[in-house]
Amino acid sequence: MTVTAFPLAWPPGWKRTPAEERAFGRFGTTKQSSAGSWRSVQNITVAAATQRLRAELERMAVYGDDLVLSTNLKLRLDGLPRSDQAQPADPGAAVYWNDPWSRAPRCMAIDRYTKVEMNIAALAATIEAMRAIERHGGAIVLERAFTGFTALPAPIVAGMRRHWRDVLGFASDYPVSAELLKERYRSRASTAHPDKGGSTSDMAELNQARDEALKECR
Repeated sequence: MTVTAFPLAWPPGWKRTPAEERAFGRFGTTKQSSAGSWRSVQNITVAAATQRLRAELERMAVYGDDLVLSTNLKLRLDGLPRSDQAQPADPGAAVYWNDPWSRAPRCMAIDRYTKVEMNIAALAATIEAMRAIERHGGAIVLERAFTGFTALPAPIVAGMRRHWRDVLGFASDYPVSAELLKERYRSRASTAHPDKGGSTSDMAELNQARDEALKECR
């Protein structure tokens, strides 16, 4: 499965919320007069929700080029969801990113609200809450939680590839020699090759990981 920003690429195996069980999410933005004499709370827009999500991910050192926000909203020229369009029948939203340290692919998806912007805002709120766990000394809890949000094993989109260590199964600090790389490659190829039950994309990813690993080890 290739992850696309449009249409919605829902993570395989993730449970969907039936349409009749979706609720109205109370996510808003505050508007204040220039003189500060009045304030009003407005329903959040697609643009504001997207900005909020990207800001939360940036606090985790995940930036625009390293993430994909996937919805059923058509895209602007910059690749972000457009606000000026009708609500799609499926308002779900999913965000995919690569962990900035381990380069492991991650994802999170929400569809419990009736509008896309509400689900995007819920993604931001969830990530913010999980970051609070880390601030209070729960780094291990946070890592375990995000491990549960592991994304697809294949590359997410063009330019967002898994690190060769993830593909070949090496920890980030494990010393790797050229001979060990070749052994691990042969082992992984025995299941990744299309003739062995794998797929063309699996084998292509493995070959690319091997080439990158050998180049780095040299």
